[in-house]
Amino acid sequence: MLPLGLQLISEVKAMEAGCLLQLRNLDDDARTVVEYLKLQSRKIDLVLQHVLEQQTYEGDKCLGECFGGSGIRVISDQPLLVGRQYRVTLHIKEALISMLCMAQCTACAPIAGNDDQDNGFLCDLSFSQILDEDIEQLVKASLNVQQKQLQQRKKDNQTAP
Repeated sequence: MLPLGLQLISEVKAMEAGCLLQLRNLDDDARTVVEYLKLQSRKIDLVLQHVLEQQTYEGDKCLGECFGGSGIRVISDQPLLVGRQYRVTLHIKEALISMLCMAQCTACAPIAGNDDQDNGFLCDLSFSQILDEDIEQLVKASLNVQQKQLQQRKKDNQTAP
């Protein structure tokens, strides 16, 4: 069911994770090599992400609100049906993650705005079919995002008068 681009990025991420884990066990002399390999891996990830963004996908595009290992929250122009299964192609640019999964809508509510215009719908989707490797990537990415947010908050508090 996975398109070739998503298969490719999934395989690259899995190989990368295995190799970097082994390299971390090397002594301090290998740190330069590890950093270089991380840079090369990041370059490959950026190119693959760009290629995936150029592909056309069926269905509607939604803006992501938040994500985690069990599901996502999106902002949709159209209401999603609670209880219905959706095929989701998920792209998280900050973490260079792209994946395909199935998710069930568990909640959908209109977004209240300051004016009479339609502001979209806030929809919660719970993963119903997803690869274990993809869950692991999402959990790592969500922890990484949280860490960056905490660091930014700490930095902001230090610079505030």
